[in-house]
Amino acid sequence: MDVKSRKVSPPSQPRMVDVARLAGVSHQTVSRVLNDSPLVGPELRQRVNEAIRLLGYRRNRAARTLATRRTMNLGVVCFGIEKYGPTLALYGMAEASREAGYGTSLISLPDVDRDTVRAALEHLVAIGVDGIAVIAPVRGAVDAVLGFTEQLPLVAFEPGAAHGGRIVAIDEVLGARLATRHLVELGHTTVWHVAGPLGWLASEARISGWRQELAAHGLAMHEPIRGDWSAESGHRAGKLLAENPNVTAIYVANDQMSLGVIEALNERGKDIPNDVSIVGFDDIPEAAFFRPPLTTVKLDFEEVGRSCVGQLLRIINGEELPLVPLLEPVLRVRRSTAPPRPQ
Repeated sequence: MDVKSRKVSPPSQPRMVDVARLAGVSHQTVSRVLNDSPLVGPELRQRVNEAIRLLGYRRNRAARTLATRRTMNLGVVCFGIEKYGPTLALYGMAEASREAGYGTSLISLPDVDRDTVRAALEHLVAIGVDGIAVIAPVRGAVDAVLGFTEQLPLVAFEPGAAHGGRIVAIDEVLGARLATRHLVELGHTTVWHVAGPLGWLASEARISGWRQELAAHGLAMHEPIRGDWSAESGHRAGKLLAENPNVTAIYVANDQMSLGVIEALNERGKDIPNDVSIVGFDDIPEAAFFRPPLTTVKLDFEEVGRSCVGQLLRIINGEELPLVPLLEPVLRVRRSTAPPRPQ
């Protein structure tokens, strides 16, 4: 008899044995499903999950903690939480943790010097978390966690890093190359760059990809103009670029700064994209509604967060740790780019 076809009269507080009875399996099978064991096949897993849903069963966290000697809590250390990428990564971590039956304890840091980050990690160890995920978008955070994996399972999101078992990253160098290549293939003879601030791993990765792509085409490259990720800093950079009649294509390290660049160019009477083409980075939800809609590079930050938790749980469960391939960016072509005007 199918689980859905059974008559269900859920008890006021359903127990694991009630789930097992409804699904037609042993309580050990239910336990394995709840603990995400690979020993349960997809058909049995589906039956158990359906029974859990029908009964409204909730795990007794205290009992599970006693049985597994785990706190069922993951620590998260984050810097730059007000920025788009870290915010989405944090959301992905929280959702993946919740789905796995874990709570999260978040420490958001205003600064990332070694002592501050180390104190945050030590605090999470002291309160008893099973593992720690670190959103480490700046060099200081990366340096602070070196060697800490010996104390507790730890996985980090490091923008621009190579793939690894304890590191999750997006191929931001490739993203920068895609942005630059798009402008070059439209016929622009070089691409100017508005970069992110010093110390941010994403800034350096996005500069690196831009330089690599221009070098591959044998094109001149100019010193990048630094911003701070804000639209205001993009506006300042845009005013400088608007003074140069040779500027026909600009690649900007994030979409918020792109908004400022666009406004500065509009103030000088520049038409986008006919006078100047612009490519952003991140593909924030508002990018499609810029005027004109912004060509940009989409990064799946939420998947970064989910991947971090997935790797962390594998370490906690003593499973083999696979390398996480770099997540691939995608170029979203909209109306802010076009071939340069004929001379």
